[in-house]
Amino acid sequence: MSINQLTAAARLRVDEALAQQLMQASIEPRLAEAMRYGALLGGKRIRPFLTLNIAEICQANPDSALTAACAVECIHAYSLIHDDLPAMDDDDLRRGQPTCHVAFDQATAILAGDALQALAFKLLSADRLNQVPCPQQLQMISVLAQASGGMGMCGGQSLDLMATNKPLTEAQLQQVHRHKTGDLIAASAELGVLCGSAEAQRYRTGFATFAQRLGLAFQIQDDILDVTGSTETLGKPQGSDQQAHKSTYVQLLGLDGARQKLLSLHQQALQSLADIPYNTQRLADFSTALLTRDH
Repeated sequence: MSINQLTAAARLRVDEALAQQLMQASIEPRLAEAMRYGALLGGKRIRPFLTLNIAEICQANPDSALTAACAVECIHAYSLIHDDLPAMDDDDLRRGQPTCHVAFDQATAILAGDALQALAFKLLSADRLNQVPCPQQLQMISVLAQASGGMGMCGGQSLDLMATNKPLTEAQLQQVHRHKTGDLIAASAELGVLCGSAEAQRYRTGFATFAQRLGLAFQIQDDILDVTGSTETLGKPQGSDQQAHKSTYVQLLGLDGARQKLLSLHQQALQSLADIPYNTQRLADFSTALLTRDH
């Protein structure tokens, strides 16, 4: 089964819920439109898929899990809007469509990203999570904040920018992507557990380890596809990492070496699932489909 088939139901649920949340996104119509554009442009919804499916495994309330999944996707959408800006990665295409600052303007794109970030924490602090015990709800807010900020995704993005035009060791490159990509994916898994039963909390680290390894493997595959894919299949300019003079796993390890690293991380991720005494087959299938996708 393809990644799009596996995530179809989750994508539909999240997109419908996000569209509802963004109906009154801003007091200013153009900003509201830009927020909807950035959040609803498409994508595989990898992070909310993890939140929803791990929450289900952990016997969470479905409404609480959906709210948490939307919060994660708001953070992800904001990060993509800002990453695409001229001062950052300077990309004109995202998922085959004009990036937010191209479709609107730079100031509106910045504000749309800011507003989506704020919306994520509004969602996590909402009464609709009343099925989640207060200590776990507070941990959810803390986990997403930690994964999003200077010690997580933003810190990783800054490391990435500072590394432009500089050779990195494998350890340094792994640090960049563990934070830039992996932390939010790991947080998506943790939020799913935190929505769940008290008994499930003991497996929070195991699910997070699975997701962190999956996130790094996913980044390596993106590096591979940047070389082997096409602009049409990638939904963004092919070879953009090389043009931006960024260090990649392909550049560091070669194409075959990067593929071996991806395979090793995938096996480690699957082992993390094997150590959890729940039925995690859907997550295993998801990881295989994600890491063997053509685009």
